[in-house]
This record gives sequence, structure tokens and C-alpha cells, in this order.
Amino acid sequence: MRSIYACLLFIAGCFLFSCSTPLPKNEVAVPVKNKFSMYAAAVKDSFEIFIQLPEGYDSSRKHVYPVVYVTDANFHFPVIAAFIRQYEMVEQLPPMIVVGIGYRSFKLMDSLRNRDFLYPAALPSDEMTTLGGGKQFYEFVSNELVPRIDSLYSTDTSQRSLLGHSFGGYFTLYALLNQLETKKPVFKNFIAASPSLWYHDYYLNQLPGKLKVAPAKDSVHLFLSVGGLEDEKWDIAPLKNLVKELNTANPGNLRLQYKMYGELQHMDVAALTFIKGLEFFYSK
Repeated sequence: MRSIYACLLFIAGCFLFSCSTPLPKNEVAVPVKNKFSMYAAAVKDSFEIFIQLPEGYDSSRKHVYPVVYVTDANFHFPVIAAFIRQYEMVEQLPPMIVVGIGYRSFKLMDSLRNRDFLYPAALPSDEMTTLGGGKQFYEFVSNELVPRIDSLYSTDTSQRSLLGHSFGGYFTLYALLNQLETKKPVFKNFIAASPSLWYHDYYLNQLPGKLKVAPAKDSVHLFLSVGGLEDEKWDIAPLKNLVKELNTANPGNLRLQYKMYGELQHMDVAALTFIKGLEFFYSK
């Protein structure tokens, strides 16, 4: 329904990230120094993994760092990585490792994100065709990518954040649902900007019930947002309803914050949401 990322390629070009974060020893680099290719057995495809290490990164593993995983990295990583770097400098955020999950090209991202971010398969009412590969993509992220990042870098395994916008926001919430159903916590913090909750007849509306019966020890932090200039029926109302249901369920294992940014449209919401969500998680 929203295949508009490709038309924003020239905008992303304006934000191309220029840092030269070194890859760890024995890691095979592609021409851009701050990323590497990784084959995903669960998806049977390869992804481009973008890395930003904090200034003064200590590779001795005497110090561990929170890790932020960003979907749609071809578009979002250059912006959010730069924001995080600046916020670290003024101590608005702690030093953290940023991991972007992207594709070989911007054009591929625009087509394959539908394959990877959505689950289950689309219904006729969704007016789109996708097999719903979100489960396989989550298996790649949780069982292949996260362990690899943990093996390469000094990571705080109790402080992982997952960020997504639109279909990526849907995936972020699906990842939370998957964690609750499998009882295998991987991420502590979830940020979903303008999630496409309408997909598959509001499949994700089961989240409040799942959270309510989850063990209190498996607490999670959730930051949700939508733009005030987005579509009332398809974007604003579904998220307001989900937030209402979450508050009604009042699960003791959930720390929740919801924001509607009145003057923002769909594509404006992501960067602000990501940084404000991280501030919410790591506020002093």
C-alpha cells in the first residue's frame, strides 16, 4: 500500500553517512567501510548490515553497550545514526551500537520490505499481495543477526532496541508478539512509528491480551507514535485504539509511551519518533 520509499532516494542521498567505523577482525567488508553483507538462512537471501560504534568504543569487552537495531536501514540508518552520535556527545543518550538492517540497494528495499516485515500472508482486503515472511525475517534477526553482533562487539544483551516505521513499525510490533508467544525475550525496547496496524484485519490487536498474561519478569518498553496529518481511519484511529486497549489491560510488565505529532505526515514521523523513543528508554 505504501511503496513510496523509492521515490525518496534522492533525499536519502543527502544524508549519506560518512563515518568510517572499523569492522572487527576477520569480518569481510564490502566497499562501504561501515557495512557488511550477511546471508540469512531463514530468509534465503542476503542483507546489508550497517554498523555505527560509539565514539571511544572499548573493544576489550570490559564495557558493554546497548544495541539499537534499525529496519529499512537504506533509508533510516544515515539519519538516525547521525542523530544518535550527536545525542551521545551531549549526553542525552548513552554510548550505543547502532545496527541497520538493509538491502543491497534502495530499489530492493522498496520491494522486499513487504516480503520481510509483514505476517501472516495478506488478505484480499489488504489490497496487496505478500506471502507474509515476517516470521522468517524475525528468525533471521533474532537467531542469526543478533548472535553475530553479540559475538563481534561488546554488547549489553539485556538492552536491545528494535526500531521500525510504517511496515517496519508493524514488524517491530510483530517481533514483540513473537517474543510473547515463544517466551524467548530478545529485545527489551520497541519503537513503532506509524505502524500499519490495518494489515491482516488488525492482526496485532492481540498484543494487549498477550502482554497481560506474560510473566512480569519479561518486562518491555514500548514507544508508539503517529502523525496528526496522517489518515484518520487507517493510521490514527487504529493506533489510538491499540493504546487504549493496552492501557485497559494495564499489563504490569509494560512501560508505554504514545505520541501523536500534530503537524507531521506519515514520512515525517520516523526520525523524531526514533530519537524520542530512545530518550524515553534511557532518560536519567
